[in-house]
Amino acid sequence: MASIQIGHLLRASNTGFVAGCSVAQLEVPALGMLVRAPLGDGYQVYGLISDIHIEDDGLVRQLVTAGDISPEVMQDNRERRIVPVEMSVLAVGYEQDGAIFHLLPPRPPLSLDALFLASDAELAKFTGAGRFGYFRHILRDVNIPTGEVLAAHILDVKQRTKNKKWVEQAIQELIALLRDDYPTLMAVLGALGEVMD
Repeated sequence: MASIQIGHLLRASNTGFVAGCSVAQLEVPALGMLVRAPLGDGYQVYGLISDIHIEDDGLVRQLVTAGDISPEVMQDNRERRIVPVEMSVLAVGYEQDGAIFHLLPPRPPLSLDALFLASDAELAKFTGAGRFGYFRHILRDVNIPTGEVLAAHILDVKQRTKNKKWVEQAIQELIALLRDDYPTLMAVLGALGEVMD
């Protein structure tokens, strides 16, 4: 998969950002996918999609209360109108002059910066750097569905990079990181059990 632009940033901090996109751009991004926001000068921020939500507007509220909605009206609302779609992204690292760091980025992206889905090669490069250091960012965030985000991310890496050894090592690392947090470990392993062969 090539690097595809999936939206523009609405707001950001060092720990994460929110990007907006149109419904037409929503076919590619999914929960747990790695994205990047290039900022120039050899610097870009990486994150994992932790939530995708579609906001409502006045017309949608009126249509819902009107009752029976025709397929034509539904298609018109989805394709021609600007339906507000937002993706929450958890910052998990950055790249500076070709080197990958699984640390929080020194500075966040700016409003209206473009957001791209990481290509297969970028995904392999990011996940292959270091020793799963970015997992701590995912495990620390109590506002995301940790098990589901990790399971979706690991499944995406498995499917796109075909690196079975990385998947096995990632699961072992999660077990080691969560050995003292049994409820979270069970939630993560339960979600992983749904997606692993």
